[in-house]
Amino acid sequence: MAYVVAEPCIKCKYTDCVEVCPVNCFYEGANFLVIHPDECIDCGACEPVCPTKAIFPESELPKEWKEYQKLNAEYAPQWPNIAEKRAALPEAEEYKDKKGKRDLLELKPGK
Repeated sequence: MAYVVAEPCIKCKYTDCVEVCPVNCFYEGANFLVIHPDECIDCGACEPVCPTKAIFPESELPKEWKEYQKLNAEYAPQWPNIAEKRAALPEAEEYKDKKGKRDLLELKPGK
């Protein structure tokens, strides 16, 4: 079982989770992060440090965000690995607590 990044990360992309990951299994999209399910060791270090509460164990992923399990698996191999903490997106504070951000997800690689 792995952890999954879900909708709350969209348009925020805080990287506190990246900083604590012992296996560097995070990958960066333009406005979202994903976890590679085959690399995640299920340690749980990332979940409590996420400012938007966007990270869940697969077994606890809310039903309305089940599609993010597939999105993490699909895009992790395509996007660049991110292994160091970086600044969040400029609009992160504005979008941090917004709901219904799925339509804002950009499915292209990050910087």
